[in-house]
Amino acid sequence: MSKKKIRRFLALMVVLFAAALITLVFVFIYNTLSPQSRADATLLSDNAPFPTPISIEDVPLGLYLQQHSAELKTPAGTDPSPVDFRVTLGELPADVAAHLQNQGLIKNADLFVNLVKYLHVGEKIQAGEYVLNRTMTMDEIIAALQHGRAKMVIVTIRPGWRAEEIADYLATLGLANFNKDQFLQLVQAGKYDYWFMRDRPKGAPTSVEGFLFPETYNVPFDITTDALIRLILDTFNQRVTDKMRQEAASAKMTFYDAVTLASIVEREAAVANERPVIASVFLNRLKKKMYLQADSTAQYALGYQAATKQWWKTPMTIDELTQGDSPYNTYLHAGLPPGPICNPSLASITAVVEPAQTDYLYFYAKGDGTHAFSKTFEEHQQNQQKYGK
Repeated sequence: MSKKKIRRFLALMVVLFAAALITLVFVFIYNTLSPQSRADATLLSDNAPFPTPISIEDVPLGLYLQQHSAELKTPAGTDPSPVDFRVTLGELPADVAAHLQNQGLIKNADLFVNLVKYLHVGEKIQAGEYVLNRTMTMDEIIAALQHGRAKMVIVTIRPGWRAEEIADYLATLGLANFNKDQFLQLVQAGKYDYWFMRDRPKGAPTSVEGFLFPETYNVPFDITTDALIRLILDTFNQRVTDKMRQEAASAKMTFYDAVTLASIVEREAAVANERPVIASVFLNRLKKKMYLQADSTAQYALGYQAATKQWWKTPMTIDELTQGDSPYNTYLHAGLPPGPICNPSLASITAVVEPAQTDYLYFYAKGDGTHAFSKTFEEHQQNQQKYGK
């Protein structure tokens, strides 16, 4: 080996020895710190040591961070209120740090970037929606942005709403990917493969109206419109029991027809314990081939009333109840309407498949939410005179 090569080899060994020595010195200094100094060096808790450097290059950065350990342990504020925070696809740690500082979640963006670099987690910060707060330390925020809780939104669909009302409501929630027009198009197209959609009679609407199950849902902020509809239909599928299906079959009704009638019961019943009785009235009228004459079907047929901003026009005159020629208006057409007029509760569906056993053919609103029921038209007229306005 030439003298030149020997000198290069010795120089390399000196460099490697020096690097090893620096690392050993760093570890020795860290391990011989006083208890108070070691506490100052804590990142995650008073009992957690400052992370050991992964490489030689990390040593100076580690020393820098130890010098700022108090700042690393101190949250940006004392307000625990949730703060919505978004990391968009392609953002660098410096971009994330700047946004965090702008929203008051951290005080020093440069220190945050250096901590991310020291921990080697820059590539682990994921794009998405997060809920943070100003009482979190920097290391807690970094952990959250890797495994944090994505922003969720509470969605409450109320019994008796028609699809358009649901769409109007969802549009107010600010869901990132919700599109009202797309929602209504998907609802009307009804291209979802569930047993209750296959149960539709020939010629029935393709819409999933009636099966958008009324419930409170906790959904991701960025849920797609299609995924939201599937979640709601899945819930309907889970909540409807085999017993209910069997009871509908025993009554010689398709389940689709049961839900259609339940949607009418939902709109007509204001008091829970009257649902089975109102259901019995409509079932009795169907057996006798009488017109259902349900005001709610005429309201559905009329649609949105711009003047009063109502989807369900109230009050209704006799002329309004019998105007137009919609197949949904049961004052003008015998039997059930072509499909559900709203999305009924499980209680209303149960009332149809487990109705009260009565001879009633009529009911009339008393004005307090309850109804007077009668077996004959003469009795019905008497109730109209008694409770009519």
